[in-house]
Amino acid sequence: MARAGVQRATPLVGARPGATAVEFALIDRIRRRVAERDDVPLGIGDDAALLAVPPGHWLAVATDTLNDGVHFPADTHAADVGWKALAVNLSDLAAMAATPAWATLSLSLPHADGDWLEAFLDGFLALADAHGVALVGGDTTRGPLSVCVTVHGLVAAGGGLRRAGAQAGDDVWTSGTLGDAAAALAQWRAGGAADPGLRARLDRPAPRVALGRALQGLASAAIDVSDGLLADLGHVCAASGVGAEIELASLPASPALAEDFTGDARAGLQACGGDDYELCFTAAASRREAIEAIAQALSLPLTRIGRIVTGRGVRALRADASEWQPERAGYVHFSG
Repeated sequence: MARAGVQRATPLVGARPGATAVEFALIDRIRRRVAERDDVPLGIGDDAALLAVPPGHWLAVATDTLNDGVHFPADTHAADVGWKALAVNLSDLAAMAATPAWATLSLSLPHADGDWLEAFLDGFLALADAHGVALVGGDTTRGPLSVCVTVHGLVAAGGGLRRAGAQAGDDVWTSGTLGDAAAALAQWRAGGAADPGLRARLDRPAPRVALGRALQGLASAAIDVSDGLLADLGHVCAASGVGAEIELASLPASPALAEDFTGDARAGLQACGGDDYELCFTAAASRREAIEAIAQALSLPLTRIGRIVTGRGVRALRADASEWQPERAGYVHFSG
């Protein structure tokens, strides 16, 4: 992707001297469409937003950037880019058992395209409204297409889920199905038409916010699966000082994935592909009934896929108990 020089930036929350009418027009388009919350004394329109954090709560903050051609295919519809930009951040809050509240948006555009922006907002704000999130500020600038979102959520003081906390003997669980988004990306890269169901999982991941909150007090550790199951579970193991064993045959697969991919190809997508934005969590065996009740209440499959063990690292096991070793455990940033 060709690089373009970054021009002067114009913030959503305030005006810099010399800002053009075109830039203000983009800001006004955004301002007109955002929802309000009672805990936002001051949102878009000043040098900074003012937010009222309720007593007895901690603020959870997460940031992710999506770049054109890196985090989404170049042909991705603007509404899907908007949805995904917020979804990947809400997924981080879900892994922390936080309730989403506010977001800021930093948007780099090659040129001022009002139609693209309106479609982007369709996706972004549809997901924001579904989770009660208010857009309270941000920044606009000219440059290569890039979207950076920061989300703010709330947890009760002393609460929240963390990566540290898994203990030997705990079960390892995952929500939903694994490998769908990576499969869609593989089909796209191969030049063929991606299965619509798989492509939907790539373009519009579902952040498991309700699940994260429900796991508070039940899960011992949690993480969202963004870079690949083995890589992300490895972060939990490193933070907790333990190891893990995963059974490849237990990894939940959607019907579309099972139909289009088999054997090691499917195992690679599910265990290492990334972009699932499901929650991987650990919990004591005594919590199984409670977790199965959550699955039923949320109408969301939750699957036991392995166990926490003493030692270090994550081992993926075949049905015959032999170890399966992929080339890499997941997506590697700055790998060239």
